[in-house]
Amino acid sequence: MANKTHHQVLIIGGGAAGITVAASLRRRGSAGIDIAVVEPSDVHYYQPAFTLVGGGACSLAELRRNETVLMPPGVAWIRDAVTAFDPEHNVVSLKSGSRLTYDFLVVCPGLQLNWGEVEGLKDALGKNGACSNYSPEHVEYTWQCLRNLKPGAVALFTQPPLPFKCPGAPQKIVYLAADHLRRKGMLKDRTLRFLTHAPTMFAVPIFAKELKKIADRYGINVHFQTNLVAVDGAACKATFKIIGGEKEGQTVTFDYDMLHVTPPQSAPDFVRSSPLANAAGYVDVHQNSLQHVKYENVFGLGDAGSTPNSKTAAAIRKQSPVVVRNLLHLIGGGRALEEGYDGYASCPLTTAYGKVLMAEFIYGGKVTPTFPLDPRKERRLNWWIKTVALPRMYWDYMLKGREWFFEHNTDWTEPGA
Repeated sequence: MANKTHHQVLIIGGGAAGITVAASLRRRGSAGIDIAVVEPSDVHYYQPAFTLVGGGACSLAELRRNETVLMPPGVAWIRDAVTAFDPEHNVVSLKSGSRLTYDFLVVCPGLQLNWGEVEGLKDALGKNGACSNYSPEHVEYTWQCLRNLKPGAVALFTQPPLPFKCPGAPQKIVYLAADHLRRKGMLKDRTLRFLTHAPTMFAVPIFAKELKKIADRYGINVHFQTNLVAVDGAACKATFKIIGGEKEGQTVTFDYDMLHVTPPQSAPDFVRSSPLANAAGYVDVHQNSLQHVKYENVFGLGDAGSTPNSKTAAAIRKQSPVVVRNLLHLIGGGRALEEGYDGYASCPLTTAYGKVLMAEFIYGGKVTPTFPLDPRKERRLNWWIKTVALPRMYWDYMLKGREWFFEHNTDWTEPGA
């Protein structure tokens, strides 16, 4: 009988990254490799579409699958939670008290949502107009809040400091809210405020410029360098700290009828407190090979990794084949590692019902579109990609370990630049 406490490849996290890596290893004909995935949850969500749920464009049930169905055949599923890493001895400790050992470790547990970092937020959520698309528990309430906005209502939408999942998501719901009200002929009767910690609309300048135009088109009030610090749910008041400009350090409080919050986020505590973490608390890996900078038999990818890319499912789609190939190089005798990940990320920004601006870029903010179309433009085609093609690709292609995808164009330059 196989040793159940030791695995050749141990994967921490059964989300997008963990399932994809496990499935890719199996698909590459690596049937002889002993693979296990540690994942406490038995429910898996397609999180990139949570914005669509909050905007009433799809249901949460459509995005839910049972982890049992997704786990690749022949991969052991350990339904437990990690509490500590001891990479010097190749040991992982679990909540149950068990200890696992490994030859190779892949760390991809995703991010944790730190609701408690904003005073009063945990108690406010889910009632009196306080909602969030970042939690499956509250995302459906976002749509309820949006539908119930009355004339004269004030809706606030927040964005915390980076890094957090999908940097475009906090503003996607603002545009869907504005378009919903516009279609009802009620946009001018309400006040929409987008309050972001960032100094611009988006980290990539050409997209930031276009997104500011879209916000202005809807009449959205944008407040830069403004960070949510407290919520009084009973009184429906949100307090923000100004972090830049002439009023730096001051606070401002707004009444609200709807408050959509993007919570502060971080790597899980068991990563942040471990020898695997860098100073910021993320799994410290080489940004191109995804191998740990200190422990050669450890790899990290996905949202909990230290790579300076936007944390999106598209990034995982490009990272996972690099991790798999490098694992196989090491397992097969120590061939040189590939430095194949260039920082690619994609953020389909829903700017209206039926329109999406497709932001694709690599390290350094270089724009790298997949299709030969001007990436600065909102397109109906991109809405179809966002709502139909990408979910199908996720469930039926990516999570099945299929690795071929369209190449992104690294030679694109802005017309007239």
